[in-house]
This record gives sequence, C-alpha cells and structure tokens, in this order.
Amino acid sequence: MTGYYDIVLGVIPVALAGITALLTLAGVALTTAVPLAALVAVGIIGHALFVNGPTDDAPTADQSTYSAD
Repeated sequence: MTGYYDIVLGVIPVALAGITALLTLAGVALTTAVPLAALVAVGIIGHALFVNGPTDDAPTADQSTYSAD
C-alpha cells in the first residue's frame, strides 16, 4: 500500500524536473528555473517533515509487552 511518505518521495524529483522543464519552456533561464523548482521541492520536504511529520505512537497500557506472570 502506498503511503503519504512514498508519494512525497515520488513527487520530489517529479516537481524538480517538471517545474524546471515548464519554466524553461516558458522562457525562464535554466539557471533561474532550477533554483525555483528546487524551492518547491524543499517546500514539499518541509511539509512532510514539519507539517505532517512522522510520529512514533507511544505504546499504551493495553499494548504493553509486559507480562506479570
């Protein structure tokens, strides 16, 4: 099953290459298009890390592996 972070890992290079290509075709210089596309890729990474960050669920008392036997 594809999760959120799998999609993020796929979107990063697509955004970098795709936005660079679109900006280049629109007439923006390549030396400007690449950093602009990289800003979008960094924004995607930042969203994945800080807005929708990975978390470890702390075990609850019911999920504990402790056995009193």
